[in-house]
Amino acid sequence: MIEVIEAPIRPYAWGSRTAIATLQGRPVPTAEPEAELWLGAHAGAPAVLTGTGTPLDRAVAADPEGLLGAGVAERFGARLPFLLKVLAAEAPLSLQAHPDLDQARAGFAAEEAAGVPLGAPNRTYVDANHKPELLVAVEPFDALCGFRAPEESAELLAALRVAALGEVVDALRAPDAATALHGAVSQLVELPESVVAAVVSAAADRPDYELVGELAKRYPGDPGVVLALLLNRVTLAPGEAVWMPAGNLHAYLHGLGVEIMAASDNVLRGGLTPKHVNVPELLRVLRYEVLSDAVLRPVPVAPGVVTWPVPIDDFALYRATVDGTPVELPGDGPRIVLCLRGEATVDCGGTAVRLRGCDAAFVRASSKPVLVTGSAEVFQASVGR
Repeated sequence: MIEVIEAPIRPYAWGSRTAIATLQGRPVPTAEPEAELWLGAHAGAPAVLTGTGTPLDRAVAADPEGLLGAGVAERFGARLPFLLKVLAAEAPLSLQAHPDLDQARAGFAAEEAAGVPLGAPNRTYVDANHKPELLVAVEPFDALCGFRAPEESAELLAALRVAALGEVVDALRAPDAATALHGAVSQLVELPESVVAAVVSAAADRPDYELVGELAKRYPGDPGVVLALLLNRVTLAPGEAVWMPAGNLHAYLHGLGVEIMAASDNVLRGGLTPKHVNVPELLRVLRYEVLSDAVLRPVPVAPGVVTWPVPIDDFALYRATVDGTPVELPGDGPRIVLCLRGEATVDCGGTAVRLRGCDAAFVRASSKPVLVTGSAEVFQASVGR
């Protein structure tokens, strides 16, 4: 069975006033920024089954085996294990990392025991789940993803000739990469505003340091302006993706993409934000590893269908390009089908819905194939294997 869902939009300050509205065929610019379209059952902003008006998280909780299937319900409990989003970044998001499952469970339990309200500005863990994520570019997408080699960062910082960065440069030149990165990050996350200002001044008008000026305009005095220089900067072409596992420091800078993650909203920030930065917990959660190649390319799995393989079982993401010939989508568990562009008919065993421009539908667990016809770009989120 397949049912149309209505997805809420999160109006974060860094969002676009045109991108999501244009996909949905609404007037632009919008009255407020529109950052993320949430397509899932996370309690923070669940999608709604339009036929009954029931939020998807409540529907799943009421009948987990019926909606998820017995196998998924046994593995993940009475919850949809993934969250699909359309993400539209007009301005940089915070530098951030996400916990692994053990860290999330322990951190959430500790804050619950301490009586920290869920909505408190100093709350770090808002649920007990991990949040590995995959972002696929829909249009060219600019991002910072993972640590570059520490010796490269040392040369980049040393060339600025800011004396106050001397100890950071020395730390980056340690022979062991993990030690080098930990030592440098520990200093940079608490860098004084005066040193940030000195770095911004030294980087002005230098071609290799445009990022410093761009970030400083939005976040003057923020240590993340300098910390960002330790990360790989990538520009994704449409269809390329970045995979961000637990503990990987990253920031999305600008662009439109489809993002899928484990169903969590746990974020540990490291800068480029007015929000709470829990330095000790961030330093504990980060993985001090060099990410030599952050970009994933699509892998064909069937005619008209590609995927981006990731090493977890919470989710899988597929993209189907449909142009007249019916396309069968993979999978047999609970799924969310998003028609990003164009118009499509999505049929699951005789039950069909018509989708266009950011419309989406929830498919209950079934062995029946999902067939898509029409002319459209369609994404499907499902449970991994």
